[in-house]
Amino acid sequence: MSSSFTSTRWEESRRNLDNRQTFNRMQDTPYYRDAVYEQFSRGEYERRFAALRARMAAENLDVVICPGGPSHWSFGGGMLWLSGHWEWHCLAAYVVFPREGEPTLIYGMGGTHIEAVRREVAVAISDVRSSRNGQFGLVMAECIREAGAAEGRIGLLEIDPRNKDYLPANQYLRLKDELPKAEIVFTEGFMHELVVIHSEEELACVRHAGKLCTNAMQAIADRAAPGVTEQDLRAAAGAAILEGGGDIDFLIIGSTPMADPAMVFGNPRPSLRQLAMGDMILMELAAGYRGYSAQIGQPICIGEPPAEIRRFWDDIAKPGYEKVTAAIAPGRPVSDMHEAAKFFRNSGVQSRPIVTHGIDFVSDGPHVYIDGASTHDHDAILQPGMVLMPEPNPISADGHLGMFVGHTVIVTQDGHECVDDWPLELTVV
Repeated sequence: MSSSFTSTRWEESRRNLDNRQTFNRMQDTPYYRDAVYEQFSRGEYERRFAALRARMAAENLDVVICPGGPSHWSFGGGMLWLSGHWEWHCLAAYVVFPREGEPTLIYGMGGTHIEAVRREVAVAISDVRSSRNGQFGLVMAECIREAGAAEGRIGLLEIDPRNKDYLPANQYLRLKDELPKAEIVFTEGFMHELVVIHSEEELACVRHAGKLCTNAMQAIADRAAPGVTEQDLRAAAGAAILEGGGDIDFLIIGSTPMADPAMVFGNPRPSLRQLAMGDMILMELAAGYRGYSAQIGQPICIGEPPAEIRRFWDDIAKPGYEKVTAAIAPGRPVSDMHEAAKFFRNSGVQSRPIVTHGIDFVSDGPHVYIDGASTHDHDAILQPGMVLMPEPNPISADGHLGMFVGHTVIVTQDGHECVDDWPLELTVV
């Protein structure tokens, strides 16, 4: 540890816990010694560390700072991938990862909170330090000096790669002040390239997340009835995910009358609108498990659907989804899904622009749109171990009715595997 901050060992602290400084610096306590956490194997972490170091060598980086936060576009990010910790207290926690030497997890809190985190990440990281009341930049600099890289190239990874958000300005400025001779580099896309092909241990988590998605759909179907609110459905779906040991990524749930539809996609802010007989529920749900997520969505009808609703499902929504998923197989270009999605325009309907996206931790590339595909060199051709969310959302020509249909799939050696068990049919409750 740095000479400027020394943790207090248990024998020195246990009789002085009402002292704030002592409490925040305590370490090696008996607290949470019986806690049990599911973790990846040490071999899995060594695989990840080696992959990151190889990428660092290619970019001539001596240290990388890997953040991760609770937002959807981060969902733990590189920090979680390297430590197994999912953060909910801070904007982000960080792993300082040197090309040579052991990594350090910088966590926001001290005291009992950090002791629990030390137990949680013990398989991956043995050095877990407090931010000392938000002084992340200072603690990062101390770790980098200890690694002998105070004048080296320091790579910053994104907290939110979609919007290109990095660590906050105060942390960046403190880091620069502490390491005036270092070269600080803003990297792009490190994590996606490293995780777009999942290991077997990671895929097991995606499959479990898929089961949680099935459970959440079943919870909505079981709860749906006249008088129940969209918020009630959200609570039921969320409880199903949490009861299965998962984390809630997002729960988008809305409802509209089938006889007079006015919704093409579920409500990102489920409301207090009460369901009525003859309503249709539209949703997109995402469940996480140990940092890996799966998504699902499909219409649920309260009461028998009118002929035009049934026809839209039978002639447009279901066959359109099947055409897109038929293009998912190893060796096929992502653009094949774009070609398949022309079915909607050719059938005289429109759709949401997005057709399919990849999932590394959460939604990421490659992306398939109605008017083309957006890919990188490493995800333009489908490979075993990639995870995709085909989610075509056809919309009627008049713009009033839409049906989101999406299921998470793993690209396999000979095709693809759906990770949930929800039947591809118009569900009626």
